[in-house]
Parts: sequence; structure tokens; C-alpha cells
Amino acid sequence: MNKQWWKEAVVYQIYPRSFKDSTGSGVGDLNGITEKLDYLKDLGVDVLWLSPIYESPNVDNGYDISDYQAISREFGSMADFDRLLAAAHERGLKIVMDLVVNHTSNQHKWFMESRSSRVNPKRDWYIWRDGVDGSRPPNKLGSIFSGSAWEKDAGTGQYYLHLFAKEQPDLNWRNPEVRSAVFSMMKWWLDKGIDGFRMDVINLIGKPDEALAISGEPVDPIPNDKLTHTYLQEMRCEALSHYDIMTVGETPGVTASAARQFAGFDANELNMVFQFELMDVDADPKTGKWNQNRYRLSDVKKIMSKWQTELHGVAWNSLYWNNHDQPRVVSRFGDDFCAECRVRSAKMLATCLHLMQGTPYIYQGEELGMTNFPIQSLDDIRDVESLNAYRELVSESAVFSHEQMLAAIRKSGRDNARTPMQWDKTANAGFTTGVPWITVNPNYVEINAEAQVQDSASVFSYYKKLIALRKQYPIIVHGDYELLLPDDERLFVYHRCFEGRTLLVFCNFSGETLSRPSGTGFGRGSLLISNYAETELAAALVQPWEATVYLT
Repeated sequence: MNKQWWKEAVVYQIYPRSFKDSTGSGVGDLNGITEKLDYLKDLGVDVLWLSPIYESPNVDNGYDISDYQAISREFGSMADFDRLLAAAHERGLKIVMDLVVNHTSNQHKWFMESRSSRVNPKRDWYIWRDGVDGSRPPNKLGSIFSGSAWEKDAGTGQYYLHLFAKEQPDLNWRNPEVRSAVFSMMKWWLDKGIDGFRMDVINLIGKPDEALAISGEPVDPIPNDKLTHTYLQEMRCEALSHYDIMTVGETPGVTASAARQFAGFDANELNMVFQFELMDVDADPKTGKWNQNRYRLSDVKKIMSKWQTELHGVAWNSLYWNNHDQPRVVSRFGDDFCAECRVRSAKMLATCLHLMQGTPYIYQGEELGMTNFPIQSLDDIRDVESLNAYRELVSESAVFSHEQMLAAIRKSGRDNARTPMQWDKTANAGFTTGVPWITVNPNYVEINAEAQVQDSASVFSYYKKLIALRKQYPIIVHGDYELLLPDDERLFVYHRCFEGRTLLVFCNFSGETLSRPSGTGFGRGSLLISNYAETELAAALVQPWEATVYLT
């Protein structure tokens, strides 16, 4: 049994801008996080992953970094960070930083030097190409944030690559000076005492030759995994291997087979990766996430089960339902239309995920059952991805009407996850005494931490129980996995087995009362946890949104 602390840990993701404002500026900050460490310790989590807190123009809410070794003035100072790190460590909490090194801000000093002239020593730190016929981008590679991935620089007449916003130019990882500078920066943070990195879109750092070709034609944007693996192995050798830390790579498009290369126990690269197959389960072939599609539970089970079985014993899973880029889990996979349904389904979803093998990630507010925001107009939207999609799909191509696009953003937009943390029922949910940078979800009066922390029947208390079970029962961390009823569109049932013991996890993904299927082993052994009282459980019937776990 290969034991590492990050396998047994539970991670809590903090989006600092929306977590807690200590100054009345309307923007969350580092001292606000420090203020709430006891809340997080009480929840029982082990690791705090901070979304970017570096200096940034905030075109993409901090994922456009202008100084990797400075704290955003909105969030505080480096002294504030040092106090946060020390206070977290005093409580046995680890801090993982967000590492964004596929690209920088166009305000980073590296890029400002690079764009200053074609002969500047840092010109090759970014990816520059001539256009076609002097007037068109080098090729038709598209940006993930819509439009061309190439932007013409008026000063030098060349185009630079940006896979995301035009204010986020991609670094040229083929240049060894770039890699050396990045590794030095990483070691600077690790020497400060941080406990690891979440690496933003890290599998995109290896760019294939065809994506950079001057052809004027459509090109394949698939990353060059061979290059990426070379860079990550060098990163591990030069920086990561010298510290006892946790690393997780965000890897869009990764398959289970590829994940074994990135996060295999013998790969010498990363500890685990974030895969997006589950997040794309309801995607539309033409418009991607922007749709009104309903997921099929059989597809969810197929995806989750594939990752459980194909990585077992050879690599490690990261387990998550939502994050800062995804809609709220209870609104997407559960039921947020009534209070009882929301609470039941939030607990069920937590059970289904946390009893699987892998490291669970809780996104801030998930432990309260926070929901999507009821967006009414474009004025409610802050997210650059949503605004760009509106321009492309409504204003430019008329794929959607205004109302259809708003409905799609209400369902899938990133701002759903970014509304302020709901601490109590006072003004602005206790997040700030000022004007919040983004509107607070109006349901904060009913859904807030103050109301749940002392309530033994709350979503918060249920998450505490799940986290405690993971620390108590090795079968949850190390057991193998077997899916039951693969074709059922309402029930998600699976076994975990370890050292002669079996865990039965029984989850109803519907608000219907169903007949209990035979042959699952339901009712045998000791009841480990359920979102219903034991007296409410029935041998013949499955309750709406029921989650029940037995151990034999």
C-alpha cells in the first residue's frame, strides 16, 4: 500500500476575490482568509488551494499574472501572506498555490520587454510569428476564449500567440531560459514553505509545430504531449523533487491513458490531474458548454467508473464536482428548486464523490449547498469567457437569441461559482461591508454558514461527517471499485472493497421514490452514513435523493 499524505487529504479551494473581505473594499483578501481558518479547520479539510493571488490586471480574475513574486494589492501584502501561511500551518492546514505558467499577463515585465523590439533578448520568451500576406494571422488556430489565438502587435508588426484572452500571451517553453526562470520562481515559493501547486492548463505548455506554423489555414490545437512530459520531468527534477509537496495539473482533454503518464506513480511528473471528461458530460457538439442539455446519469457513471478503474493501482484520481470555472454542483447535478430537495441532493452528491478513490476537492460554498446565481442581464456578468461567448454566439453569428444565451450562461457560466461566499444573513451575506465586486446570490438569507455550522442536519455538518469517515476508514482511501446497475438512469450504486471489507454506496440521482433493486447488498452490515434517518430507510423503496452507505 503506497501511502502519501496527499492521498488521504481533503482539499478546499478558495477563490480569494469572493471568499471574505476584511477591509470593506468589496473584494476578498488574504486577511479575510486568515480570519476564517478556524471555520475551515472545523470543517475538517487538510489543504487550502488558493486561486491566484499574484499581482494582476485581472482581465481573467488573476489568471493573467503580471508579477509572480508579488501579492495583488487588492488581496493585501506579502506580509499578509506570510501571516496566513503561518496561521494555516499552526492549525495543521497546508497551502497550495495556483501556478499559471502557460501564459502571463501582457503587463508582465517579460512580455513588455519581449514586445519592445524583434531583437530584444526576451523576444523568444513568447511565441511570435509573421502574418500571412502582412494582413492575416499566421493560421486559423482559435482561442479558448473565442476568436483568433493570434494578436497583431502594432509596434513590431508580428503576431503573438494567446490560447486564452489577448491579454494572456503564451510563454515559449521551448526556450530553456523561460523554463529556468519558471523553476526559480517555483523554488522561491516552495522555500517560503508552501505545500504544493495546482498547475493551470499545464498540458498546454508543449505546443505542436503545426499549431505554430505560418499557413493561413486551420490547424490542430492538440498539445504536444511528448514536449510537455519532457518539460514536467525537468520541472520535477529541478524544483519539485526537493520538497514534500502536492501537485495537481489541470489538463483539458486528457484521457485516462494520458493521465497515467502525467500522474502515474512511476511517471516522475505530477501527483494527480484534473480531467474534464465529467465536466463535458452535457456539452453540445456545436456550442460546447453553452446549451440547455440535461446530463444522462449512465454517462456520468461511465465516465467516473472508467477513471476509478483505469487509474486504480497505477495513478491517483482527483475528485471534484465543481470549481471556479464550473457551475454549482447542486444546480447542475442535483435539485435547487426547493429547500429540502437542495439539502438532500447536496448531501447525496457529496456522498457519491467522497466515497470514491482519489483526493476530494471541495469548492468554497459547496459545503453549504450554494447554488447558481439567477442572472437577469448582461450587467450581472463579470466573466470574460461568458461575455466573449455572448459576443460570438449572439452579436456576431446569431446562433442564440439574447434570452437563449442568458439562459445558457445561467446554466453554465463561470460567475455562478464566483459570487461571494455566504457567511451569514446580514447585508452582503457577511462577505463585505462595502459594495461587492460581483452581486451576492439573493438566497444568502436561507443559505449561509452561520445557520449551518451548529445545525447537525445541515449540509455543512454532513460534509464534516464524510471528511471524518475518510480519515477513519482506509477502505475509502485504498479500496478498489466496482460499479453496479450501469444502465440505470436514476441510481448510482457502487462497491468499494479492501482487506476483506466491502463498502456499498447507494445514491438516488432523482427526486422520485423508486423500488429498491435486489442483489445490491443493501441493508447488510453497519450503516456508515445516510442523508436520511435510519428509521426512514426502507428495504423496498429508495427515497428521493437518497444517499446510503453500508460497511460489511
